[in-house]
Amino acid sequence: MTAASDSRPILLLVDDEPDILVALEDLFEDDYRVVAARSGREGLQRLTELREVAVILSDQRMPEMTGDAFLAQAREISDAQAILLTGYADLSSVTSALNRGGIVGYAAKPWEPDGLRAMVATAAEQHRLKRALHQERALLRGLMAHLPAAVAVKDADGRFVRINERKAETLGLPPEASLGRTEPELGGRGRPDAEQMAVNERRTVEVLDERQTETGPQWLETSVVPVPDADGEIGHLVVLERDVTDEKLAEMHLRQSDKLRALGTLAGGVAHDFNNLLTAIIGSLELAARRLGDERAVRRYLDNATLAAQKGAGLTQRLLGFSRQTESRGAEVTDLGALLLETRDLVERTLGASVRTLWDVAPGLWPAAIEPDQFELALLNLTVNARDAMPDGGDILVTAENLSLEEPPAGLDLAPGDYVRVSVRDSGEGMSPEVLARVLEPFFTTKPVGKGTGLGLPMAYGFAQRSGGALEICSELGQGADIRIYLPRAAVKPGESAVPAAAEGAASPARGDRRVLVVDDEAAVRSVTAGFLRDCGYDVVEADSAATALDLIARDEPVDLALVDFAMPGLNGVEFARRARPLRPNLPIILLTGYFDVEVPNDVALVHKPFSNATLQAAIAEAWAASAPADA
Repeated sequence: MTAASDSRPILLLVDDEPDILVALEDLFEDDYRVVAARSGREGLQRLTELREVAVILSDQRMPEMTGDAFLAQAREISDAQAILLTGYADLSSVTSALNRGGIVGYAAKPWEPDGLRAMVATAAEQHRLKRALHQERALLRGLMAHLPAAVAVKDADGRFVRINERKAETLGLPPEASLGRTEPELGGRGRPDAEQMAVNERRTVEVLDERQTETGPQWLETSVVPVPDADGEIGHLVVLERDVTDEKLAEMHLRQSDKLRALGTLAGGVAHDFNNLLTAIIGSLELAARRLGDERAVRRYLDNATLAAQKGAGLTQRLLGFSRQTESRGAEVTDLGALLLETRDLVERTLGASVRTLWDVAPGLWPAAIEPDQFELALLNLTVNARDAMPDGGDILVTAENLSLEEPPAGLDLAPGDYVRVSVRDSGEGMSPEVLARVLEPFFTTKPVGKGTGLGLPMAYGFAQRSGGALEICSELGQGADIRIYLPRAAVKPGESAVPAAAEGAASPARGDRRVLVVDDEAAVRSVTAGFLRDCGYDVVEADSAATALDLIARDEPVDLALVDFAMPGLNGVEFARRARPLRPNLPIILLTGYFDVEVPNDVALVHKPFSNATLQAAIAEAWAASAPADA
């Protein structure tokens, strides 16, 4: 066995008598690596050469240097445990060896073999433990000194047991001045709540604090590690405080970069979709203009342009839906079975002939309080995604069924109750776990740039949430996908509004007897709105700004209702309503807006763009009813 591979402790024997050295070597050579020296000076030389000596066994009476003198010098260059061998009961020599050489025991000559072996074994074990403790302390000191964190060890009462320089700097005191005192006593902030949680729950607790400094925000991450004592009770806490400002700023920059990349993806997808729609609209209108004498052809092209424009409005609704922070607007109790039947033709025409769509709609579906157009859009998006997941074609199965859930599926925020589940299943590529983790992020898409906006699934998810339901995604890579929308059963009958309706009972006045003020800075939009009203028999007066309209009202021009655009230069629609109300307290006012998050006064109605003539007339009828006297 080579010295490098021999893990036995090293035993240094020092005696001037060769026979004694031989006897001692025979006694210990099986358990130790034995090194012999015939004098104290030779023993010191051996200690200089061998720093790993664990035990020194030295004779007392030796020429030139006694054992106690040798061991006193040995103590300065070695941490070996020392045992003195003496043939005389010289108590003064033993006392000197104890004081100067730090011996851990002595044995008389002639020695008792087993007793001496036990004494040396004990000394070797003490040396091992001493070395291990020294190493642990060195590691702890190095860790405390060089960790990029403020480190403190506290007892169960929160008193500092040990702190490093970084922590001491935060307290404004040298480390030794902080020991035995608590953080509040020293003016430190700390996180006593996290420390108490770590003790109570017997686990590591991590918290992140943001603080405002003269140089800007600072983020401090605190980790509290409970340390049990021998009885299993939490005796100490290790508290690490780390400044993670650089990491947080880097994370914020990365998120900003992700947002810019997402906007690029969004812009490409939206531009692609709108270019297709505009091509259909412009081309259809041009063709219609060339065939003005052919009423049937003109009607066909106008219908095509209208359909493309409606799809564009739907895409805009998707974009605006992500900024909507309010509750569902326009929800009404809907017969889902009938709505699915009406949507079927739209879905199949949109998907084309590359896939086959199968429908399994259970009879007697329960009604649900939803926005019907948003449901249609969600279903259309799910089926388009299913088609795109099957580039080589395949089947899409659309199912709808009633479910009474006593225990809703895990992971879905649903209460027990009755639901209608609408499912879109494909046999396409499926999704990897990485894609599943991000698939509901707005603008995230696996499609090439310009081929998708990344809004389809998030929009469907948002629709389900606004309707009080949930969206579930079941998919594995290579196994297709099954997207399920859960919609709660409505408590009222189809056709009834899910939100309070305007007051009823007042008949709509004769349209020819009423004058409507249309206010919009966009001439094309104002012309369409006024055209709708004139076609229905209203007398219409137009204004291109809120200021012009207010001047008209101030001149006491006869106006029975005002349709006002929300976003206009100068005064917006809400400001118009506030200024017009003192001039004309009973004037019904309807705001027209393309935004979802508009806050309007309680006495002002709201119509979202784009709107149809039917939608506009319904809003006007409600405004007449709401403004009618109570005894009308």
